[in-house]
Amino acid sequence: MFNNFKKSIVKVNNVNINYVIGGIGPPILLLHGYPQTHVMWHKIAESLAEHFTVVISDLRGYGDSSTPPSTETHYPYSKREIGKDQVELMKSLGFESFQLAGHDRGARVGHRIALDYPTAIEKIVTMDIAPTYIMYTTTDMEFAKAYYHWFFLIQPYNIPETLIGENPKYYLKNKFGQWGRDREAFTAEAFNEYLRCFTPETIHASCEDYRASASIDIEHDQVDIDNGNKIQCPMLCLWGNKGFVGRKYDVVKEWRKWATDVQGFGIDCGHYLPEEAPKETLEALLNFLNK
Repeated sequence: MFNNFKKSIVKVNNVNINYVIGGIGPPILLLHGYPQTHVMWHKIAESLAEHFTVVISDLRGYGDSSTPPSTETHYPYSKREIGKDQVELMKSLGFESFQLAGHDRGARVGHRIALDYPTAIEKIVTMDIAPTYIMYTTTDMEFAKAYYHWFFLIQPYNIPETLIGENPKYYLKNKFGQWGRDREAFTAEAFNEYLRCFTPETIHASCEDYRASASIDIEHDQVDIDNGNKIQCPMLCLWGNKGFVGRKYDVVKEWRKWATDVQGFGIDCGHYLPEEAPKETLEALLNFLNK
């Protein structure tokens, strides 16, 4: 995986961030979702590198990046703090501005970066999410059943950590099977990497990520709502037509509450677009980012 990419770790914002970089051209940052790592982009990374300088990182708390201690407010795992890591990573590589594509949790981090650093993000792509604020504040039984993990992972330490830690392999397989629609989409090499990185430390850190989303992140979002602050750069929303998000939400309509320039469409797959539908995902990215 990631032929012709260079792997490195850099210390920024008092944490170590693991990343790979490759290609030539304008910079793009790719951010992964839960419960994965930067490896989730392996099917499209080399093709993107023909057009861009591609930076693919592990978010703090995931993969081979740091798992710093948290606090009672969960601020160290707020999307604001995780986003700061990524902006500082790109600056350390010489990129003051860049395009960004995020899947799942990575898209939520991208959302926060685009609000906090409006001059840094030239274009943003979000994959298979509706805004966090909307999803939590309009929760109903349908959402709670489909996204039970949003309420399980935010339970007090160490309830989810202990239960997941009893059988991490089972949990990962269950999650990919629940959200994905093509089990063959996950290569053995990629799955083994996800499992290798699903340690007691990252399990706890990922729970803190979700605990932050249900608390401090909502507070940050409320400030933006109160101040009328919206994402100003062009946004593309993608989702899996066979997944929950596109069925439950009018994704483009919901994002237009948070951004001024939004377009989007569904792709014929489940939740994991870059792995389940790499060709279609790559085409969508190139069409949007190269304009």
